Amino acid sequence: MFGNMRDGLLMFTGVPFALTGGIFALWLRDIPLSISAGVGFIALSGVAVLNGLVMLAFIRGLREKEGLSLDDAIQTGALTRLRPVLMTALVASIGFLPMALATGTGAEVQRPLATVVIGGILSSTILTLLVLPVLYRLIHGRDTSNKDTSIDLEIRKIQG
Repeated sequence: MFGNMRDGLLMFTGVPFALTGGIFALWLRDIPLSISAGVGFIALSGVAVLNGLVMLAFIRGLREKEGLSLDDAIQTGALTRLRPVLMTALVASIGFLPMALATGTGAEVQRPLATVVIGGILSSTILTLLVLPVLYRLIHGRDTSNKDTSIDLEIRKIQG
């Protein structure tokens, strides 16, 4: 999708945070790890990657198409994608809430899956909105500084 390995790996950084949130939610509710919780982890990984993809693709588009600087693209991208990422998390969390609170027939299957998805989406959303832009800046900040130094070297060659 991105054409480079760094952005591809950066997009997948949401998965460990999502898994951590899912495990924490299971622990908090004292629910054992089960097959249905495993299915929840699979669904959760897809949502975490999708949120990272939405954020990174928009930031890259601002840099490439709009010509914004790295810091401006990150700030604008994070603020502009705030609503779509929050809506994804909110819709999934509210949608799974009845399953997480179920007590009737089949609740032993529904509760672990819903608990994993809700806990993981909350932690993954925090990562996507706060940590992912910082990681993007750390990884791509070197690119900007290297380009600036090469331009400075060319200017010095011309002047001197």
